[in-house]
Amino acid sequence: MPWIRRMRVERVRVAPAAVGETMWGRKLLRDCGDRWPKSVLCLLHGCSRGPRLKVGDALSGAASRQEQEVVRVQGWVRSVREQKEIIFLHINDGSSLESLQIVARPNLDFSKISFGSAVEIWGKLVQSTHKKQSTELLADEVRLIGSCNPVDLPFKIKKRHSLEYIRQFPHLRCKTNIFSSLLRIRSGAFAAIHSFFMNNGFVHIHTPIITSNDCEGAGELFQVEPASKSTEKCHHFFDVPSFLTVSGQLHLEVMTGAFTQVYTFGPTFRAENSQTRRHLAEFYMVEAELAFTESLKDIMEVMEHLFKTTTFHILSEYPEDVELFHKYVAPGQKERLEEMLKNPFQVLSYTEAIDVLQRSTETFKFEPKWGCDLQTEHENYLVKHCGNTPVFVINYPYDIKPFYARDNQDRPQHTVAAVDLLVPGIGELCGGSLREERLDLLQSRLKQHDLPNAYRWYEEIRQFGSVPHGGFGLGFERFLQCILGIENIKDVIPFPRFPHSCLL
Repeated sequence: MPWIRRMRVERVRVAPAAVGETMWGRKLLRDCGDRWPKSVLCLLHGCSRGPRLKVGDALSGAASRQEQEVVRVQGWVRSVREQKEIIFLHINDGSSLESLQIVARPNLDFSKISFGSAVEIWGKLVQSTHKKQSTELLADEVRLIGSCNPVDLPFKIKKRHSLEYIRQFPHLRCKTNIFSSLLRIRSGAFAAIHSFFMNNGFVHIHTPIITSNDCEGAGELFQVEPASKSTEKCHHFFDVPSFLTVSGQLHLEVMTGAFTQVYTFGPTFRAENSQTRRHLAEFYMVEAELAFTESLKDIMEVMEHLFKTTTFHILSEYPEDVELFHKYVAPGQKERLEEMLKNPFQVLSYTEAIDVLQRSTETFKFEPKWGCDLQTEHENYLVKHCGNTPVFVINYPYDIKPFYARDNQDRPQHTVAAVDLLVPGIGELCGGSLREERLDLLQSRLKQHDLPNAYRWYEEIRQFGSVPHGGFGLGFERFLQCILGIENIKDVIPFPRFPHSCLL
């Protein structure tokens, strides 16, 4: 069975000696050797001598105990420099921004190894005499795993390519320093966000990707149907129209009937025909919902703590990767970020925000008027007006927010308890609200939107122990843009999806 073979290979990987020399190893080779790939046979025969070592561990000193022992390093060649009596290579395996220097004798065969080649190297770690590095590897054996023609590779050695240029090659850009740094930061931020919620007592809910609901009510949905048309009479696969989710909020609201704090973190989809630097058709959203809350302040506190805690973690755990962006992509972003972190976020009501915009001498493309949604230019001006510090805008007009936002019942203006968090360089980063838990007001709102039948279940959860609750969503890609100073959202996600583009 294939899974048995995989299990056996894992046992082989951690065996203290060459498995081919053991009794059961010889039996495996005799019985199954003709059906296993060469790489596995090599493993069984013992050619993987020496523990595998990550470049990041070698450079950090975590592998100091392995000095004078033969270790094995696998990775890709970032540079080759040949001298008369010695050869220098720099190897990177994605575990760190810095590469590990390999020092080798000319008698080793390097004829086919070039920039971009995948290699496996055995040798001993030693302290380096070079000022810019603490450790290097003295190689005594080199194996070429995958060759690379550097002439055809679109990225050239020692050349700094722009984010716009490498965006053309989504299948190759992970090989560049700048994008590998981005991916490490993204991975670390993902883990830090999960840790934040877990450490604060939230329960992680896996909300569905396929849904029959339009949470935002804007109709910007991708409909889901089988690629091959069925001959059955049923028009829809699920018997009802189904879509890729635009938000997990409504499903989180269900969970607040039994849990006081829940969150979800996953992909969301918007069929919005937008080519701006702030929008994608597929992006990741962090969403949280809190039960037993009647104040926007509770929601805003979680937003601010999430932003600051996650950002501090990234700055402390990935300083070299972050510095690469702050130095070469967005000079001055480090200082701007420090200001965001040390100052409390400010608060403006929507009415106050409109007043600030109307009194401004700035010429706006869209006239700021009470009752109209804030445009990006308005959001950016409000952030600058508040000293380039993140600002919460609260209590939006009733008519421009979705049906679930809680009515403030404050006529004649008539607002809802909704909040947006605006940040420098981005505009809206988070959006949230208290949810309408009063059944009569919710039913009235659904009727206004001509949605009384589609959300019977949503009304029903208000009838069985419903409590005041609220929550928010944070755009993960926009968060990365904010802390790194990256202008285009397509440069902070591995495989961007946007109108007229679905590469890979």
